[in-house]
Amino acid sequence: MANVNPYLTFNGTCEAAFDFYQSVFGGEFQYKGKFKDMPSEQPIPESEQEKIMHVSLPIGGTVLMGSDTSEGCGGHAVTAGDNISISINADSEADAKRIFEGLSAGGKVTMPLEKTFWGALFGMFTDKFGIHWMVNYDYEQKGS
Repeated sequence: MANVNPYLTFNGTCEAAFDFYQSVFGGEFQYKGKFKDMPSEQPIPESEQEKIMHVSLPIGGTVLMGSDTSEGCGGHAVTAGDNISISINADSEADAKRIFEGLSAGGKVTMPLEKTFWGALFGMFTDKFGIHWMVNYDYEQKGS
């Protein structure tokens, strides 16, 4: 069964927010990367380099995930209430495709389901009810 996790998006305050969440919940970040760490054919604007590209913090059986939006890297400004997505981590490539195609039907795909530089099949969309989703399948699965 796929794992479902909340994904929060910020306008430049992701690192401060997640440091705060970590101070409350404890634990260690599974990953914390900045836009300057992302391979890109386009230069990353200096104003965007220190923003968080992705962070994940395990809390109980859930992983709280987040990033800053980066207008310089193709993102858009977010507003409170419109800055949360549901992230699904699928068990297989076929499951990721099935979930992506099923939930995005009648909605708007914002990033097609494709192989990424971080070794995953990943895509994003807004469903026909206005809910933001991310679907991910990691090709290199970690053992439990």
